[in-house]
Amino acid sequence: MIRRRSLSALVLLAAAVAALDGPPVLAQVSRWVAVPAQSSITMRVASPLGLRRGRFERWNADVRFDPEAPETARVAVTVEAASLRMDNAALTRPAIGPGLLDTERFPDIRFQLTSLRRLDGERFTAEADVTMKGVTRPVSFPVTLRSDGRTAQMTGGFSLDRAAYGIGTQGTWNRLIGRQVRVDVSLATRSA
Repeated sequence: MIRRRSLSALVLLAAAVAALDGPPVLAQVSRWVAVPAQSSITMRVASPLGLRRGRFERWNADVRFDPEAPETARVAVTVEAASLRMDNAALTRPAIGPGLLDTERFPDIRFQLTSLRRLDGERFTAEADVTMKGVTRPVSFPVTLRSDGRTAQMTGGFSLDRAAYGIGTQGTWNRLIGRQVRVDVSLATRSA
């Protein structure tokens, strides 16, 4: 009898605590649309010819965002790897070829935001999974996020070890280009 009363009391206590907490407050996460003309995804890497730069021309983004609760943001970006254009046109073909990005076999680069943590004001730490050539690795990097409630701009960048993704690990490429590749992203969006 005492056990049954104790169990009943625990259940009532748990119900009372849940009622005091009230229903969870849900963020008003809605779909936002990328504005490619005001956005960019670029990369740079060291080479014997100096710092080389490239820009990905084609990509799409699925953005879910609440300006009042940016920490709830969900962002998935799919980049068409073959859309990379290097600052020296002669380097574009090798960059997307089998020795480096191998875009015939691995047409997409994927970025999936997993966490956005506010540091202060407009400064956040983003955590994401980046997938290239079938390999997924986590990245953590600082971002700035500005929003007026109708538009938002997220800007940040991170460095990747290309060898961790199997990029340029065979032959002369491994000696010719730096292992660290800097990726910079500026993503402009507007509410849908």
